[in-house]
Amino acid sequence: MNERRTRPRSLSARAATSVRFAALAATLAAAAGCGGPPQSALDVEQPEGWDDELQMREAEDVNPDPSVVEIELEAKITDIELVPGAPTPVWTYNGVLPGPLIRAKVGDSIVVRFKNSLPEATSIHWHGLRLPNDMDGVPGLTQDPIPPGGEFVYEFKARDAGTYWYHPHVNSAAQVGWGLYGSIVVEDPADPEVFGDELVLVLSDMGVDENGQFLPEDTGGEFGDLFGREGNLLLVNGKILPRLKARAGKPQRWRVINAARARYYTLRLPEHTFVKLGGDNGLAERSQELGRVVLVPGERADLVFTPSDEPGTVSVLQWIPTERGFGSVYNRPREDMLEIETVDAAPVVPEPVPEFLREIEPIDITNAEELTLDLTIATETRMHEKEVVMGINDVPYWDSEPLEAAVGQTHVWNITNDTAFAHPFHLHGYFFQVLDDTRIPEWKDTVDVPANSTLRIAVDFDERPGVWMYHCHILDHADSGMMGHLFVAGEGFEKMPKVHLMH
Repeated sequence: MNERRTRPRSLSARAATSVRFAALAATLAAAAGCGGPPQSALDVEQPEGWDDELQMREAEDVNPDPSVVEIELEAKITDIELVPGAPTPVWTYNGVLPGPLIRAKVGDSIVVRFKNSLPEATSIHWHGLRLPNDMDGVPGLTQDPIPPGGEFVYEFKARDAGTYWYHPHVNSAAQVGWGLYGSIVVEDPADPEVFGDELVLVLSDMGVDENGQFLPEDTGGEFGDLFGREGNLLLVNGKILPRLKARAGKPQRWRVINAARARYYTLRLPEHTFVKLGGDNGLAERSQELGRVVLVPGERADLVFTPSDEPGTVSVLQWIPTERGFGSVYNRPREDMLEIETVDAAPVVPEPVPEFLREIEPIDITNAEELTLDLTIATETRMHEKEVVMGINDVPYWDSEPLEAAVGQTHVWNITNDTAFAHPFHLHGYFFQVLDDTRIPEWKDTVDVPANSTLRIAVDFDERPGVWMYHCHILDHADSGMMGHLFVAGEGFEKMPKVHLMH
């Protein structure tokens, strides 16, 4: 995750924030003629109906075993009114946008009985989860496409606490852009109460016309391929500009997911900061205070938001244009995303968020094999027309040969981007660490590679052999060829299996 950072505050500075809330609470209490010390945030509840406009349907667990989460998912088209008076034929899971929130505990088994009621083939990829290769949801590599009317059972363990999401890996840019995505939360019961009450925020956009119909898949032509197609409607949990209620000093834990096909999200709330707990794969090693948070497509952030506005006021969380290459910020206004109403109740005093969260041992790269992955863009003439073709090391996905590794090996990948556009890099199946001493240590599966830069990551192929994908998560770029595959040899995968590189 990229951040435009405020000057990091120490733990004592965060304690000073609590002192500021205490002073404000005491002042208001005195003005109201109330005696006694201000209340702790731990002693009060969130305002009534605080997250009503942001509630997402949770997947129904049909298995009575408390250690098994078994759900039924159906991909189908459902009319949803996003533009007033003009229903949109949204591609959904179980008829809702976003798809149902899947909630599990570390160690639970997850069973998803999936049915495809769409007019074209699809699959489900479980973004960020460490699972067996044959459950990864990538047609041509790990399974066949699921045809219209077809069914498939996904089954895996929830091994790691964190915030994850699910989406198709067939015609991905279009299907995600039409609404096929949902969230997954794997809970850690040891998380402290000071993180606040949980709120899952799925950020996305959708391109529709004035009649609520989807814009053509090739909107923008060659430039759409190069830039990535951003929708004209910004959605938070499937809604346009919903309202959240908050109480001054009462923390909320925001699990934020960027489920957009191409849009980078820079989040800013005037006069506020966020405390970042972690991101893709659970808690980071240390918490960090940020003035703005930037999420690339596919990435997640785990944030503590502590409201500090005066009671009875409304502020607005905004999307800020992000510099990610040609045309990304010029003449583009900020856009409102989420209204935050600070209710008319006395402020309370939050407990400081711990600075140290967990120990993350650096991957030992002493004997690592080093590889270079060059993210490339070219044009080809096909049928007398120019076509944007992207690739890795100048080779589009459908012509690529696999990288090779084996269980027990460690790799260092030098990901080079000499193009004019940033690329969010995503690796299936494994967590990695970014080799950059200026970053707080954390486990990642998606990371930004800015234009004209090189990023180094370390990957430990500790288990789970098979054929795994890696790609740019601007899904228009992936569809244009900026993908590759990796063969990890091991028990049951002694030699590279036959695959079909779908285009």
